[in-house]
Amino acid sequence: MLRIANCEGKAQFNPDGSVLRGRINPKDVGIFQVNERWHLVDSKKLGMNIYTVEGNIEYSMWLASKQGLKPWSASKNCWTQNV
Repeated sequence: MLRIANCEGKAQFNPDGSVLRGRINPKDVGIFQVNERWHLVDSKKLGMNIYTVEGNIEYSMWLASKQGLKPWSASKNCWTQNV
């Protein structure tokens, strides 16, 4: 998961304190680039705030436990390098 985070957002916030959003898809937020469209409702139901460091990581770990690494398949070429 650390390799994925390093390939995805790398950080939760921009230097100005705003939540980091995806360059290609601005609905992707934070360290793990959790997509608001697909995951915001579920993350809220679970009591996880994807806009915080803790919530973004916690939800991503929960998501990986349910779906494996599929939600991050778009960055697979990055996180599988030199494995």
